[in-house]
Amino acid sequence: MQETEGRKCANEIKKEFKISDQAKMSSGCRAGKSSWPELVGINGEAAAKIIMTENPRVKASTLDERSFVTDDFRCDRVRVFVNNQGIVTRVPRIG
Repeated sequence: MQETEGRKCANEIKKEFKISDQAKMSSGCRAGKSSWPELVGINGEAAAKIIMTENPRVKASTLDERSFVTDDFRCDRVRVFVNNQGIVTRVPRIG
């Protein structure tokens, strides 16, 4: 019983750390647009160009929606996830 409770506690700590760590890092980014929900459903390459025009501090790149990516947070990166037709399937955001 204690082992199960210990695992639950460890999982909660991991969740809290991840949320607080991400919030801390995102607050360190310079002001500017940080997400582009209006781009879901359009061509990924066009979306990447729009993102870099609207926020010149970031580099946007297209990735297959099934791609594995690192979990690190970067203020200068926007991942644009696309399906096999090249259409944006997730909200692009800084990270």
